Amino acid sequence: MPDLSIILLSAGHSSRFGAVTKKQWLRVENTPLWLELAKKFRNYTSNDKIIITAAENEIKYMKKFADFEFVVGGESRQESLLKALKKVSSPYVLVSDIARACVDKEMIDRILKHKGKGDCIVPYLKVSDTVVYKNETIDREEVKLIQTPQLSKTEILKKALSQEKIFTDESGAVKSIGGKIVYVEGSPEAHKITYFHDLKKLTCLKPPSNDIFVGEGFDVHPFEEGKPMYLGGVKIDSSYGFKAHSDGDVAIHALIDSLLGAAGIGDIGELFPDTDKAYKNIDSKVLLKKSADFVKSVGFEIINADITIMAQKPKLSDYKDKMRKTIASILEIEPFKVNIKATTTEKLGFIGRGEGVAVSAVSSLKFYRWVGT
Repeated sequence: MPDLSIILLSAGHSSRFGAVTKKQWLRVENTPLWLELAKKFRNYTSNDKIIITAAENEIKYMKKFADFEFVVGGESRQESLLKALKKVSSPYVLVSDIARACVDKEMIDRILKHKGKGDCIVPYLKVSDTVVYKNETIDREEVKLIQTPQLSKTEILKKALSQEKIFTDESGAVKSIGGKIVYVEGSPEAHKITYFHDLKKLTCLKPPSNDIFVGEGFDVHPFEEGKPMYLGGVKIDSSYGFKAHSDGDVAIHALIDSLLGAAGIGDIGELFPDTDKAYKNIDSKVLLKKSADFVKSVGFEIINADITIMAQKPKLSDYKDKMRKTIASILEIEPFKVNIKATTTEKLGFIGRGEGVAVSAVSSLKFYRWVGT
């Protein structure tokens, strides 16, 4: 059994980052940042025991990229780390933040070289500027800027973090219970991404690729008498609606599937199962908003959408423009980037018999362009 496990913390909300896309999902060429860093640690340490904390709604998607061990994170860094530590049985654990993206091999080697020399091995940077604390100038030689990754003895770290106190890093927790801290030289390249402007300080990250991703969605719903009809986010003047678990907006359902397909996320049934009472009769515009927000949070921008509604009845020509503007508003793109087409099937098939409506949708995405924004 290896004596070292690696924990990478990627469950944060990126609330201070200031972008729709979460920082852990910024693309480095085609690779999300969390995966870029995980691959670095695997290559630098030759260690396969890598545990990644993540938001619960992202783990299924993350598993499409790699076979690391994923753990649902908590509301705080410390809570996420404690959850991950439950999966660690090795005597040592190396912990880092996904946001510290440009960790280099030399820095990790310096840390691992000191394994066993203390309870927590901590990289740091010296301060070259004058330092003032509470209006008093203090000796800058006594100031250290602490970085990650930090190497700890597993059992001591578990004990330290289990206190009724919040710590911002492992060394603070270990020191609080009398553990021995060993400081080693860090790296000026290992700058942490907290705010968007921090990206300008990182030299190791390549810009996202210019690839375009296209997804197709298709859905069908039969009519149901006495139910309101919603189509393309618009209420249609009709005595019948759609038989469905939600409001039955077949156009939005097809659009959602096209967005999820372009991002490689799955389909509408995986995100919003019809067995869940929470989605009973739900407004499909709410589902579209949730889907679009998720697609954008994991690294994409929506380029456009093209929707074809196949219906013998009702007549839709008076509603197409409102549908287009409604959908564009939800997707937060210009109205001209949403196209709505309506056609009949010349009275052929179940559509031609007036039994229901079918919709085909195509969407295109690109990676969020964090460089040059």
